[in-house]
Amino acid sequence: MRRFLDLAALDREEVLDLLRLAQRLIDHPEPRALAGRILGLLFFNPSLRTLASFQTAMARLGGTAFVITPGQGTWQLETRSGAVMSGAAAEHVREAIPVLASYADALGVRAFAEGKNLESDLDESLFGLIDALCDKPLVNLESAVNHPCQALADWRTLDELGVPQRARFVLSWVYHPRALPLAVPAAALHMAALRGMEVIVARPEGFELPAPIMAKARAAAARSGGSVSESTERAGALEGAHVVYAKEWGSTRHYGDPQADAALRATLTDWCVRESWFERAAPGAKLMHCLPVRRNVAVADAVLDGPRSVVRREAFNRLPVQMAVLHRMLGTAAGG
Repeated sequence: MRRFLDLAALDREEVLDLLRLAQRLIDHPEPRALAGRILGLLFFNPSLRTLASFQTAMARLGGTAFVITPGQGTWQLETRSGAVMSGAAAEHVREAIPVLASYADALGVRAFAEGKNLESDLDESLFGLIDALCDKPLVNLESAVNHPCQALADWRTLDELGVPQRARFVLSWVYHPRALPLAVPAAALHMAALRGMEVIVARPEGFELPAPIMAKARAAAARSGGSVSESTERAGALEGAHVVYAKEWGSTRHYGDPQADAALRATLTDWCVRESWFERAAPGAKLMHCLPVRRNVAVADAVLDGPRSVVRREAFNRLPVQMAVLHRMLGTAAGG
C-alpha cells in the first residue's frame, strides 16, 4: 500500500483486512516492526487526535515522526498554482512536499477545504497536487472532502460495539456557530454505506450533502447490500436507529457565502443532540462524533457524559487503525 487517501480506493475485504491487522497489533504488539522508519507529518490545519495518534502509532511500532506546522516555526507555505508569491508565504508546496518526502519514508498531510468553491473542493484540487508531488507513501490526515483515518476508526468502533451490518445508521447534522467542512460527514457516510448499513442523512433544508458525495455512498451501498437516503424529518429518521453520528457541516446551498450560511443556520439551534432525541425513537442508540465537539451547542452534556456516548472509544480507535495503515505501508512485508 503506497496510498491511503480514500476508503473508497479499497474494496470491502481490504478494509476488513486492515481492521483485522489493527486488532492483531493490539493483541500482539510489534514494537520493532517499523524500527528505523520515519513518518513526516505536515499539518496545514489544527489537530489533536490525528497528530497525537500518528506520533504514538509510529512510536508503538518502533519508528519515529517529525511534525511540520507551516507558519509556526517553519515557513508559511503557498498552495495555489500560479501564485505570485509577494505575500506572507515564503515557500511553495511544489518545493516543500518533495523535500519533506525526501527526509521520510512516508508522509501524512492534513489540508482542509478552502471553503470558497464547492466544485474545487469536491475535486480535491490541493490534495491532488500534493499526491502528484509526493514520491513516498502518502496518508490523508483529512482533506477537503475526506477523512479516511476517521472513517476506519469509526468502522472499528461499530464492530467493537457489535452493531449489526444492516443496522440503521443516522448521520445527523448538528448545530455549530459557523460552517464546517464536509470531510467527516462525507467519510462517515461512505464508511457506513460500504459496511452495508441502512444509512439516513438527517439534515435541515439547505444542508443537503453534494450530489457527488451522495452518489459515491449509494454506489458503495449497492456493492455491500446497504442503502442511503436523506430526510429533513429528524424524528422519523431517528426512529429505530442503532447509531446516531452527530456532525456539523456548512450549507452547501450557500457554500462559500458565510453571511448567507449564518442566516440559514441562525434558527437551527434546536439541532443540538439531547436525550429527548432518543427516548422514544431510539432508546438503545449509541452516539458517535469525531471530536472536537462543542458541548451544549452540538451535543448536550447529558448525552456526551451518558452511557450512549462512544466518542472517547472512537478517538482511541484512531490509534490501532492507523498503526495498521502504517504497518501495511512501511512494514517489511510491504516491500519498503
